[in-house]
Amino acid sequence: MRLLAEFLEGLRIALAAIRANTLRSALTTLGIVIGVVTVTLMATAIQGLNRAFMESVSSIGADVLYVQRRDWIIRSHEEWMKMRMRRPFDLTQADTIMARVDFAQAMAPGDDHRASVEYEDKSAGDVRVFGTTAEFARVANLVLNEGRFLTTAESSGGRPVCVIGASVATNLFEARSALGERLRLNGKGYEVVGVLDKVGSPLGGPSLDNQVIIPLPNFILDFDRTPDITLQVKVSSLVSLDDAREELRSIVRQVRRVQPSDPDDFSINQQDQIVTMFRKVAGTIAGVGLFITGLSLFVGGIGIMNIMFVSVTERTREIGIRKAIGARRRTILMQFLTEAAALCLLGGLMALAIAWPLTFAMREFIPASLSPLVVGLALAVSALTGIVAGFLPAWRAARLDPVEALRSE
Repeated sequence: MRLLAEFLEGLRIALAAIRANTLRSALTTLGIVIGVVTVTLMATAIQGLNRAFMESVSSIGADVLYVQRRDWIIRSHEEWMKMRMRRPFDLTQADTIMARVDFAQAMAPGDDHRASVEYEDKSAGDVRVFGTTAEFARVANLVLNEGRFLTTAESSGGRPVCVIGASVATNLFEARSALGERLRLNGKGYEVVGVLDKVGSPLGGPSLDNQVIIPLPNFILDFDRTPDITLQVKVSSLVSLDDAREELRSIVRQVRRVQPSDPDDFSINQQDQIVTMFRKVAGTIAGVGLFITGLSLFVGGIGIMNIMFVSVTERTREIGIRKAIGARRRTILMQFLTEAAALCLLGGLMALAIAWPLTFAMREFIPASLSPLVVGLALAVSALTGIVAGFLPAWRAARLDPVEALRSE
């Protein structure tokens, strides 16, 4: 209780001292304001990037394994050259693997190609044409805005039908329904049976809205006679994902006739690889960014320390009087620490008032928002900076000899 009373008394004296020297206090907190603004915007940007990344990567599917020739993350040119020399996956291998796997909810082979899509006198260039099977809708958790997805009979029999992305539908059909219309892909006609919901661009890559999905037999016939198949395997449970990966690896090695002493000539990719790599890169960027912004706080802290030394010197006689009537060292220490922390907290509040509108400008690029966590972090950093910067002046004030202090003019 006594400690609380001492703190409240120190806070009252600190605020009175700040009011008495308003201009000096404002100039002193300028360094803190700049430092906290940069720290706040950095934390907001990192948080926004993390949110945008996780929203993008979620479209890949945490429970989906991708069996393909190359790894998603290639660390060197030499590694890329080795993967380039690997044998492509063909449809026969994919069918054999699917026949042997018994732990999957759904599996879908597929390959893609860039092409132009035409409808009457309109065309859309550089569209991703993706050949796959009916199971792809379950594997990728596709949501349709109109119509339906490919049926098993269509995907195995090669009927010329397609499902189009939201951007393709807008570009070619504008506000009209695309269902039942016929597109031209590579000179061949395809009937539109479904339109996908808007998805966006996962990981900042090509937009999944700018795609046309067709049956795999049609893709092989019209676009690529020797496709390099990617087999997507949706695992029944996230708990068994690691076991499923190892079992799948064993099956693929057998199908591709990899000798026991030879390394894998394929990759089994999953969402965690990208998340792990992103966190390493984001952690490095955050560390460098926070170090640079920390320098601003350091400079601001030096300013606070200097002005607190000046304040102690100016109020030496006051300190002597307080000690003479019974104030403890702890009380004096808390008084000046409270004053330093209050100065920095005021700077932190001003910094948040500046940073808040700036986050609206950041939203043009990333989903940034000044969350309660970032606000709390900014205020905590401000208070901590004040305590650290004010400790030496407060310690000096607390250890002043009352007799010598009273002699001070």
